[in-house]
Amino acid sequence: MASAVKDSRSGYGPLLRTPGAWTFLLPGFLARQPFAMLTIGIVLLVQSTTGSYGTAGAVSATTGVAMALFAPQSGKLADRFGQRAVLIPGFLAHVAGVTALIILALAHAPLWALLAVAVPTGASTPQVGPMVRARWAARLGGSPLMPTAAAFESVTDEFTFVVGPVLATALCTGIHPAAGLVAEAALTLAGGLLFAAQRRSQPPVHRSQAGDRPRVSALSVPGVRVLIVAFLGIGAVFGGMQVSLTAFTQHIGQPGINGVLYGIFAGGNMLAGIACGAIAWKVGPRRRLLVAYGLLALATTPLWAVTAVPLLGAVGLVVGLCIAPALITGYTLVESLVPAAARTEAFTWLTGAVALGQAAAATSSGQLADRFGPSMGFLVPLAGTALALTVLLALRAHLLPRSSTVAAGAPADGAEDRVPAVSEDRERELARA
Repeated sequence: MASAVKDSRSGYGPLLRTPGAWTFLLPGFLARQPFAMLTIGIVLLVQSTTGSYGTAGAVSATTGVAMALFAPQSGKLADRFGQRAVLIPGFLAHVAGVTALIILALAHAPLWALLAVAVPTGASTPQVGPMVRARWAARLGGSPLMPTAAAFESVTDEFTFVVGPVLATALCTGIHPAAGLVAEAALTLAGGLLFAAQRRSQPPVHRSQAGDRPRVSALSVPGVRVLIVAFLGIGAVFGGMQVSLTAFTQHIGQPGINGVLYGIFAGGNMLAGIACGAIAWKVGPRRRLLVAYGLLALATTPLWAVTAVPLLGAVGLVVGLCIAPALITGYTLVESLVPAAARTEAFTWLTGAVALGQAAAATSSGQLADRFGPSMGFLVPLAGTALALTVLLALRAHLLPRSSTVAAGAPADGAEDRVPAVSEDRERELARA
């Protein structure tokens, strides 16, 4: 059983010296690579066999939606029965689904058949990232290192989404259109089983016993529902940027710079994520989220009006810099909002929300670009973040830590900024005792 580690320090050095951390970090990094290879692998294979980007996009979108809808269920089962009990059947089911999809695509099966197998393929996508976050929470519960862990994981995710698509594209274009998905299935099985074998670092199982209170679902926590809306908006930025940058660079006759522009955007996200993890924050997470999200919505405002490539790269960099603080703080809030028995489920809800927002934004941006011009697709990130910011501001009281809620009502605005310091002092007292 994993035990929480209390540490008053912050920064990546103390985080990576957490006892037992490397036993799940390295296998977790390997096991999450396939997640970033799946969508691009499907697009390249199906487009190659059907000649239609529309068909390829429909199949990949179906996979993404199925993953977003079913991921929280796997998180709930992992909280109840343990990660290993959920991961191993999930890995096997996912490999079977990917194999069936490859066979059907190469056999030129009709669209309905591809869509039918895309559903279980997406639904069984292993949720390794949320499970790694849950292991951090089990080890660091209440520690000032939690924001650093959230930053570390966000940077790892972003790095995965830089490496994974490049690897899948190289395999599909250099070896065979199905090679990307073959590698995705092989890495899922090898890396996934290695990660599942790390039993000692997985969070304790929370089984219901006679006389216990009913199990709390992460979705029943109001703060989680608010964060889901926020993460849908972040997904809208990812999906809208991917499609709109592609449409813009094709429109100006320079499709080759699409990767450069998106790389600048992703690089800004990574740099901001690294910086967030290195800072010892004195401001409470709720206020950090509201400020970061406001800056993100503001940064997306000029995208649709930019017509020069250098300026678009600069604005994209600023948008990327604003994403990481909002994303990291949202994940950090889970530790204070959600009981330990439902944290893996909460993390999967947030990850699924990003995927769902990304899929919806990709579709919407594509339609706007086709009908009104490539720049109009950039309105989707602006609309998504503006709507989410409105919800965050209206329901910000739900983002207070559970320990700071009092029977007489919510504490005064800004009171949550004092919670971490009180909590840390108490933790030091307990550690000395």
